[in-house]
Amino acid sequence: MSQPVKVSVEDIKRLREETGAGVMDCKRALEQAGGDFEKAKEFLRAAGLLKAEKKSGRVAREGVIACYIHHGNRLGAMVELNCESDFVARTPEFQQLAQEIAMQVAGMNPQYISREDVPEEVVVKQKRLFYEKAIADGNSPEDAEKIAEERLAKFFEEVCLLEQACIRDDSKTVGELLKEKIALFGENIVVRRFVRFVVGEE
Repeated sequence: MSQPVKVSVEDIKRLREETGAGVMDCKRALEQAGGDFEKAKEFLRAAGLLKAEKKSGRVAREGVIACYIHHGNRLGAMVELNCESDFVARTPEFQQLAQEIAMQVAGMNPQYISREDVPEEVVVKQKRLFYEKAIADGNSPEDAEKIAEERLAKFFEEVCLLEQACIRDDSKTVGELLKEKIALFGENIVVRRFVRFVVGEE
């Protein structure tokens, strides 16, 4: 049986600073990864997302309301971001997350929080329009159905906040960002509601 790789205190400290994971979790991840720092981060990320899935059903009634006003004061957004405890709600990291999501709402103008919030009649109408357009473009009914499904998925990515690419890091969606933060804070985090204002718009 192979001996676990010895890891330095400096590496553990660095990994903890970069991921927010506990000391023992960082030590285990580095040992598992054979001392490979990037692999260790991946192990922690995978483990954290698994924990996040388990926490996603828990009640979140604490939180903050964050506002973002764009330069020129003609565009703004408000977001209610909930967590499980007042302790987490008061942390600078949680408040920064709420601020980032308010900025996302202002910049990307989502219409819904998640695809589950999109009314069924809207989904049906959009899919029919995509299908009819594909047929008009000369596609067979089978191909038109596939094209309509692909365009509907793209539609969800545009109108649903959790499916939008983060404006600060487009390698992840807002939903994936929330899962990372759930793993980091150890609490469920939920976008409860949002509103976006533009001067002159009704």
